Amino acid sequence: MTDMLESRLSLIVRSTEIDINGHVNNAKYLEYLEWGREDWYEHAALPYDVLLALGVVTMTVNVNLNYRKEARQNDVLTVITRPERVGNTSFTVKQSIVREQDQAQIADGTVTLVTVDAIKRTSTPVPEVLRRLFMS
Repeated sequence: MTDMLESRLSLIVRSTEIDINGHVNNAKYLEYLEWGREDWYEHAALPYDVLLALGVVTMTVNVNLNYRKEARQNDVLTVITRPERVGNTSFTVKQSIVREQDQAQIADGTVTLVTVDAIKRTSTPVPEVLRRLFMS
């Protein structure tokens, strides 16, 4: 697995992401993970327009997220995204969020996505160019 493409996206927690409890609102972590996946696609040279040119889009069908520690305003976080598993029409990426200041694990989880025909809107096999990202 060490040869597989991994991306690391750094971000700073903003005041608008904080809830009444003084920490990052739980829903914001889903955004952080999405930003991390977009960064992963970019590192793989597979941004949305390239996938669309292949006739596919990817859709999130499952998110399993563990909240480990609080993140607060001005924390610098790194969203790490790496491939985990690929099937016929779906794939799973492993994501984690680490606070840069102390390397604390803030959250981690897996996200399952399905490749969908961009016109028919039905599942379709994972394109080979995307499938290769899961090979070590």
